[in-house]
Amino acid sequence: MAAPLNVSVVAADQEIWAGEASMVIAKTVEGEIGILAGHEPLLAILAAGEVRVNTTSGERLVARADDGFLSVENDTVTIVARDAELIK
Repeated sequence: MAAPLNVSVVAADQEIWAGEASMVIAKTVEGEIGILAGHEPLLAILAAGEVRVNTTSGERLVARADDGFLSVENDTVTIVARDAELIK
């Protein structure tokens, strides 16, 4: 099994969620992107929409994120948005 992703979803005023995940799917200005362990480094601008996180425990989280960016480096995914909230 691949090492888990370390994921942080952060709004301008607070951390929304942080933990280990097997996959992250987010909407960028260039389209939807899926991130798995071992993904190449990436910096992308988020489009308004959902960020979906499949945790290593099997839970599926959905957050709404507006105006921000997604960064991937060394199995660490950081999502920073002006406004974000968990919706599921």
